[in-house]
Amino acid sequence: MKHNLTAALVISALTFAGGSMVAYAGGHIDEAIKHAEDAATHGKAGHAKVLVEHDKAALKHAEAADKKAKGTEKQHLDEAITHLKEGVKQGEAGHADVATQHTNEGITHLKAAEDK
Repeated sequence: MKHNLTAALVISALTFAGGSMVAYAGGHIDEAIKHAEDAATHGKAGHAKVLVEHDKAALKHAEAADKKAKGTEKQHLDEAITHLKEGVKQGEAGHADVATQHTNEGITHLKAAEDK
């Protein structure tokens, strides 16, 4: 009986922890989307410096989610990270329009990762 109780507790703990990890990764994706959408809004207004700040924040969350991701979700996060990095690069060069295009592409991939 003691072994059954121990096994049940271990299974419950692992189930809870696994669910938390998924929710945590999803939380990072949600935050990445919010920051990237803010970046795109500022980029459309020509605010390259503010776009960079939000893209960098989005990038940190996307990279955190990417560490836990697998399969198609990871592929989309990898693509999002590539575009967010390019958005930062273009924004730092003062090219708000090109940075915004990359940010929007990153958002598309973040949303696709969120759906996986």
